[in-house]
Amino acid sequence: MKLRYDGPADGWRQGLPLGNGRLGAVAYGGYDSETWCVTEITYWSGRTEPSPAPSRGQADLAAMRERFFAGDYAGGEEMASRLLQAQKGNFGTNLPLCDVRLSFGAGEAGTGAAAGAGATAGLDARGAASADAAGGAQGAAGAGAAHGRGARAAGATDGGAPEAAATGAQGAGFVRELCLEEALYRAGGEAGGIRRELLASHPDGVLAARLWSGAAGGVSFALRLEGRTERFAVAAAAAGALAFESQATETMHSDGTCGVRARGAVRVVATGGAVAADGDAIVVRGADEAYVYFAVETDYRQDGGAWALAAAERADRAAAKGYAAVRAAHIADYRSLYARVAADFGDSGASALPLCTRLRRLREGGDDPQLFALFFQYGRYLTIAGSRADSTLPMHLQGIWNDGEANRMAWSCDYHLDVNTEMNYYPTEAVNLAESHLPLLRYVERLAEAGRETARAYYGCEGWTAHVFSNAWGFTAPGWHYSWGLNVTGGLWLAHQLREHYAYGLDERFLRATAYPVLREAARFFLDYMTVHPEHGWLVTGPSNSPENSFYAPGDESRAYALSMGPTMDQSLVRELFAFCLEAGERLGIDEALRERLRGAIALLPPLAAGANGRLREWLADYGEAQPDHRHLSHLYGLYPGAQITPRGTPGLSEAARRTLDARMRGAGLEDVEFTLALFAANFARLHDGERAYDQLSYLVGELCFDNLLTYSKAGIAGAETNIFVADGNFGGTSAIAEMLLQSHAGELHLLPALPARWRTGRVTGLRARGNAEVDLAWQSGELAEATVRAGSPLRTTVRLGGAAVPLALEAGGSLRLCRASFAAGGPA
Repeated sequence: MKLRYDGPADGWRQGLPLGNGRLGAVAYGGYDSETWCVTEITYWSGRTEPSPAPSRGQADLAAMRERFFAGDYAGGEEMASRLLQAQKGNFGTNLPLCDVRLSFGAGEAGTGAAAGAGATAGLDARGAASADAAGGAQGAAGAGAAHGRGARAAGATDGGAPEAAATGAQGAGFVRELCLEEALYRAGGEAGGIRRELLASHPDGVLAARLWSGAAGGVSFALRLEGRTERFAVAAAAAGALAFESQATETMHSDGTCGVRARGAVRVVATGGAVAADGDAIVVRGADEAYVYFAVETDYRQDGGAWALAAAERADRAAAKGYAAVRAAHIADYRSLYARVAADFGDSGASALPLCTRLRRLREGGDDPQLFALFFQYGRYLTIAGSRADSTLPMHLQGIWNDGEANRMAWSCDYHLDVNTEMNYYPTEAVNLAESHLPLLRYVERLAEAGRETARAYYGCEGWTAHVFSNAWGFTAPGWHYSWGLNVTGGLWLAHQLREHYAYGLDERFLRATAYPVLREAARFFLDYMTVHPEHGWLVTGPSNSPENSFYAPGDESRAYALSMGPTMDQSLVRELFAFCLEAGERLGIDEALRERLRGAIALLPPLAAGANGRLREWLADYGEAQPDHRHLSHLYGLYPGAQITPRGTPGLSEAARRTLDARMRGAGLEDVEFTLALFAANFARLHDGERAYDQLSYLVGELCFDNLLTYSKAGIAGAETNIFVADGNFGGTSAIAEMLLQSHAGELHLLPALPARWRTGRVTGLRARGNAEVDLAWQSGELAEATVRAGSPLRTTVRLGGAAVPLALEAGGSLRLCRASFAAGGPA
């Protein structure tokens, strides 16, 4: 479980990511230098501000709907453009914070002052004072010696660096790796140079690094910071200390004056040699080993001034604690989450090869089943690194990392609510990381509060709503163009994660205190907002998008339209919402009047249906597809991640969904997008087609990943100017693999529902199933060898293997082992 490479990394796209749920870093470099591109989840430009609506609420909504019902799509969209479009204002974006630059070699002494001259403006006495205090704390020779002894005691010996492949000229024998088992980055070799190990500690809240060489006194380097935003100031306040302050400002998504403020600190401790300040740099000469600690804090949602001192105090504590103790606490904390699940899909002999070679072989059709297990565990690693129980915000478009590309164009590194943010968290429950879900669930609660004013101002309705995207400030209004901004169920789609968290964990307190109250208010909005279709008598949403797609009106292909009444996506989400609130209200014994309204509304919702072409309709009417190869598959929500379409329960709709997937895949202009390939794989898994799911995953991993295995969206997609890292492909691919191995959405546990032939023999332990259950699976020659089901709550269900099924009844804490013979016998064997 390592991402391993022979040779240096030239830039961010070859760098390796680390994170502690708030602070992120992508590390890249070679013999002469290394860069840590540092990010922080709350480092956002923009601010909270109102989004005034010209709409008069229900009256304007009714007038628009009359146009759409009459077939006047142009007139309806013209009204929507005037009445239901918000201004972008200071929406903002998450921004990269800074780069930590390490330049190695004795010749680096004395280079710091010129590089950073004049870059100290803005540091006040508090920042300098805390840095001075830290410098005194770490400057004693005894402290440095303790770091050296502790690091070796913890196992971070010279042998902890990746093995060098060869010796010789500079650059030869250089190896980089990211160990998923311990969340450690290592780089170095035996042909000279400095070896290093880097981690992002959640317990201590810092980036921490160890640097060493094979010779006494062989560690010399200069460390400096380069801000990634215009307002960034740094100063060396003591021999081994830097202090910096910055503000997250930019002019693409805000006015350049607003954004969170940050203060940070760097501490360097060395054994032997000398540590000195040189301008705004720290220079280490002739040390045996050195240790670096980096911390940052922002003023996001913080009252008072204590935040300004927090980073320096955190760095001081870590330095005093020592690298060995920081490392040990980091590994123990990380493995308490990561080690819950193990995955082995069979080794073809390729696992020892560098990852770049493995990816090339996969593109050429090579067989490497363990590469998919690595990709699966990498998704879990990124989830742990990017989202912890105490993270202030959930993961955005790039997780918690940020290469800066999305920020300098029309994209924003924000919360896209029409699949991207949802997909970031699709695998979380199934891969046994429920705690990582909590930042998103808290965010949905805040979004629901902010969305009350949007519901009232734009639609004249009670309850809450949010649209196509949001930010750190709780933006819930429509986007600034109706063609993509009127995704009226975007917030509801995100709130689906509340239902998932409850379905997996069955936490009654969470249901009563969080999930039901938030979703009840969403249900109140849609009960107030929806209207009866004058022709069919169905209860429909609208005007609304099918996310980012467009259609032709009947008999007219001269113009494509984006808005209609009752898109399939909306209806699928609303049906799930109403059914959940009805069931939850009954379980909790509350809201009888609301339940009665929900029963009546559910009876009026339009059914899912196939069009004349045999495909699942994307809109209420059988419109022509203006973009038949569009990247979004939102109307297939009922198949995945929903549960309204299943091969056994709704075979006709399942076939319509399959035809939809086939048609999208055959399109000459199919948009190769990371989230689309993940959706293809997951949807085929839900159709129990393991070979098609495998093909989509192979393309995702082989063709849409950078060298560091991070997925990307190709240049030209949605206006992208270059290939851009988007995290949802990693998380969506991880979720698809989980769906291929275990499904629990259809009221039963389905074992190995979409196992591809190339994963011939393997094992996975610790997968989670809805109903608060945990499952281990082992298979040989493509057949189940054994399965163990453990129940966290009383479990009454059916376990399915192919066409056979057996009943299962377990009390809380109970477990049962099943083998293939169990299904032949009709029960446990």
